[in-house]
Amino acid sequence: MIFKKIIVTFLVLCAVTAFAQENLIVNTQNRKQVSLNGTWHYIIDPYETGFYDYRYKEKGEKDAEAYWNNPEPNGKTDRKEHGYNNDYSIQVPGDWNSQDDVFKYYEGTVWYQREFDKPKLDENERIFLYFGAVNYEAHVYLNGKKLGMHKGGFTPFNFEISPGMLKDKGNFLVVKVDNKRYADEVPTLNTDWWNYGGITRDVKLIITPQNFIQQYAIHLKQSQDIEKSLKRKRFNISGYFKLNTTAAEEKITIEIPEIGFKENVDIRDSEGSFDLEAKKLELWSPENPKLYKVMFTLGEHTLTDKIGFRKVEVSGKDVLLNGKEIFMRGISIHEEIAPEIRRAKNSADADKLFGWAKDLNVNMVRLAHYPHNEYMTRAADSLGLLVWSEIPVYWTIDFKNDEVLEKAKKQLDEMIIRDQNKASVIIWSVGNETPVSEARTKFMKSLVMHAKEKDDTRLISAALEVGYNRGRNYIDDPLGEYTDIVSVNEYLGWYGDLPHAKVKSKWETAYDKPLFFSETGAGAKGGFHADKETRWSEEFQEWYFEETLKMMENMPENFTGLSPWILVDFRSPKRNNPKYQEGWNRKGLIDDKGNKKKAFFTLKKYYEKKEEEYKKR
Repeated sequence: MIFKKIIVTFLVLCAVTAFAQENLIVNTQNRKQVSLNGTWHYIIDPYETGFYDYRYKEKGEKDAEAYWNNPEPNGKTDRKEHGYNNDYSIQVPGDWNSQDDVFKYYEGTVWYQREFDKPKLDENERIFLYFGAVNYEAHVYLNGKKLGMHKGGFTPFNFEISPGMLKDKGNFLVVKVDNKRYADEVPTLNTDWWNYGGITRDVKLIITPQNFIQQYAIHLKQSQDIEKSLKRKRFNISGYFKLNTTAAEEKITIEIPEIGFKENVDIRDSEGSFDLEAKKLELWSPENPKLYKVMFTLGEHTLTDKIGFRKVEVSGKDVLLNGKEIFMRGISIHEEIAPEIRRAKNSADADKLFGWAKDLNVNMVRLAHYPHNEYMTRAADSLGLLVWSEIPVYWTIDFKNDEVLEKAKKQLDEMIIRDQNKASVIIWSVGNETPVSEARTKFMKSLVMHAKEKDDTRLISAALEVGYNRGRNYIDDPLGEYTDIVSVNEYLGWYGDLPHAKVKSKWETAYDKPLFFSETGAGAKGGFHADKETRWSEEFQEWYFEETLKMMENMPENFTGLSPWILVDFRSPKRNNPKYQEGWNRKGLIDDKGNKKKAFFTLKKYYEKKEEEYKKR
């Protein structure tokens, strides 16, 4: 039986890596590229007719009725039972749910198709097909050949296109997109947000030299004494490079022109690490979101990036940024533009969401419950917003399933690799509200340790649940032993009792670590007004926050901030009160029309007070 279990586990892990994406290319916005955004064709395929034959076996590449093959008939006797045309068009990037009523509740397979011409390539250049994200499972085909597949609805992936696969004109690109929910996926069947399907983020061709810098990290070395470094105006910078092709020996030059920094790093067998010293760096912070132009040169090719340098750490009960204690004035955000009932997808959407957040006077955002678009983290870098970034290990994940753990780790890796050079990202979160059990704690601990191994320059956390005991709330979730900060979601006064119960509520933790409230909130229908004890009224939500903030003022010394739930109302099929919800989670401080509710101003006033308090320290 033991031998059989080992074999089954091995086969499961092989299944996870089958058709695995090639190593992820980072900083795509600063590479030579051709956008494939715009109008695509589609076929809705609920029975997956284009993928399986009538015996429910995957169709082969020579099967004319496989939907990845060009359906143009060779003559009048040629039978074709599928086709792509302009009558069935869809915009990329974008979710399908918001583009036509036929998609509103649809979960299943949709085939996306477009053609493109071969871009002009210099001698020895390579070409990759890059997707910012596809929800949830993507199978990618070019000119009738499968490039590969990817699982995970919120992380990027890419495949190399071999020169022999490209035609000069009319390359036939097809993507099978499937957003069905399964018990053994990440996220799982049950979530409290809308399952937007589609190619939701940018698609582009990335053109690179034969050998190029595929991934890199550059940051302040975590072990240095930041106070001494500030006094000396000398900072240790460390990181690594990974090339796409194994090379006997290479050199990469790192330059930061603004401070006159220029150093060489040796690369052997495609990888290299470095530990260097830089003078006169200005550190990144919310008050001063300083970004430097950094240049990486390999041979004749230079890759540029905008990077901030900062150090975040835990010291006893405090979170320190650049050696100073911070209070995180946060707000949670879903990647959704509520007034247009769609998934956020571009830089204008990031500006809109963060504009609302800045109006609230926050210095931190929790990007829940999945990695958001890279436009968000890049904007946060520029705006000086601290970021909590999370993978969708949510509620009832199958914690006993080794395959699920590997899927979660893969998404964690893709999140970290993409955003490890974003100064704004200070917390990697490995999940939300996972029910305590031995299997769950083992699963979640594995993710925490994996994140620490991948990146030691950020804090690791997870949003935990808390039990409500009148007069005393004791946080002793065993996962708190392994996270850097203890983060909890609390809803006393909304789920159970009324808001006045909060004032007498006492909080304690089993761990001598910073305490962060990753959620708190109450629902209110925008524009509905009544007395404060009437649920769903703006006055009830306002009362809830008034009592919550009184409670926060009596927190233990390790209280280090909060990110209430949530900035804006968002779509959720779980919320079905026909008068007050209508398919919306109404805990937003801004309603689905973009109007600020009364509680918005209550929290804003509290944050203004906290900002002044910390300025005097």
